[in-house]
Amino acid sequence: MLKAMKTNMQKYPAYKDSGVEWLGDIPMHWNTLSNKNIFKLKKNQVGNKSGDYVLLSLTLNGVIKRDMENPQGKFPAEFNTYQEVKKGDFIFCLFDVEETPRCVGLSDFDGMITGAYTVMEPNDNFDRKFLYYFYLNLDADKRLKPLYTGLRNTISKENFFSFKSFVPPLSEQTAIAEFLDRKTALIDHAFEIKQKQIELLKERRQILIHKSVTRGLNPNVKMKDSGVEWIGEIPEHWVVKKLTFVTSFITCGVASTPTYVDSEIGKPFLSAQNVRPFKMSYEKFNHIPIRLYKELTSIRKIEKGDLLMTRVGAGIGDVAIFNEDIDCAVYVSLTHIRVLNEVFNKYIMYFLGSYSAKLMHEEGTVHAGGQGNLNVNNLRKYRLPLPKIDEQKQIVEYIETSTTKIAIAITLKEQEIEKLKEYKATLINSAVTGKIKVY
Repeated sequence: MLKAMKTNMQKYPAYKDSGVEWLGDIPMHWNTLSNKNIFKLKKNQVGNKSGDYVLLSLTLNGVIKRDMENPQGKFPAEFNTYQEVKKGDFIFCLFDVEETPRCVGLSDFDGMITGAYTVMEPNDNFDRKFLYYFYLNLDADKRLKPLYTGLRNTISKENFFSFKSFVPPLSEQTAIAEFLDRKTALIDHAFEIKQKQIELLKERRQILIHKSVTRGLNPNVKMKDSGVEWIGEIPEHWVVKKLTFVTSFITCGVASTPTYVDSEIGKPFLSAQNVRPFKMSYEKFNHIPIRLYKELTSIRKIEKGDLLMTRVGAGIGDVAIFNEDIDCAVYVSLTHIRVLNEVFNKYIMYFLGSYSAKLMHEEGTVHAGGQGNLNVNNLRKYRLPLPKIDEQKQIVEYIETSTTKIAIAITLKEQEIEKLKEYKATLINSAVTGKIKVY
């Protein structure tokens, strides 16, 4: 795909030193201009007419409209201090720029946005899309770091307006923007195809797991009604039990948010960010003081083989087995489950991550304050189909053998997506810095 999209790019006939180390040479005829010659600041508050405006947000996917009838997140009581945004305006985030995923957006909409952002309009003789690609490229590698000041890595408006951009003539800006529109559209289309392929692979994996934990491995076995709407028929020799009867306990983690400390003087505090479908993720977690850790684990502590399930947020129902030799405590966003010896913990894990269980999760989730919460008492009442433990282990072995190939295919698709992202970033950088001539 990448080879098909690449073309033999030409270079400009002559270059000059930009004077910027990371940028290197730029085309000889490109101008160096301070941002005060490119942008003008807009400060139009919506005042008491906020009801006439659409609410906008700056996200990784650009400037989007917010649905105020079905809000995701918190809204202020009033929007009087929000700023007016016109289609074609730039929205810059000039505070906490090191931590903000996206610091620039080009609005396709009229609307309003919080006064914390900076709204600007380009002057005449500048192509908006070229400037957007130019600043998107700067933002990708945080190239505005020299402008940061203070503990919050803020860029003052004075520093921003004194920053020098490197721009070609208007006709060339437009040619570069149109080139990037065409090429990035192809890349984004390829990206969407691979994302859909990944979703289909994940769906195939879920179907395989669901059939295995509700039908078993023998297609000719005699079936019976499980008596559970979400499960349907199960092998005749299986039994149905409530989850509470095959577990030592089902509980949730600590309800209060403690003060976090550095890893050198604390113990890991696992939360929903550490649980993915059928696997733990230890890329990031907070730490709590050792004194608090001892207090929280004095009655019960997590052990190898225990199950952790996400009970709040977007990942409700994601479940994995804790299998690490680390001492840690568990936050309230997770349910902590320990199964009895008469059942295989991996079998229980796969059932709790199956389609049938997801339907139970939907019914057992309480919605309050805009966020779902999988109630522990409802979880205890789950009814699940159980073969003898030897058959449970056979089913798990089949699932893991069969899904390994699917997992490899998913990984390959994810790697291809990363290459597409890298190619897109390289293409934008090369075009807006004059490393290639595109017209």
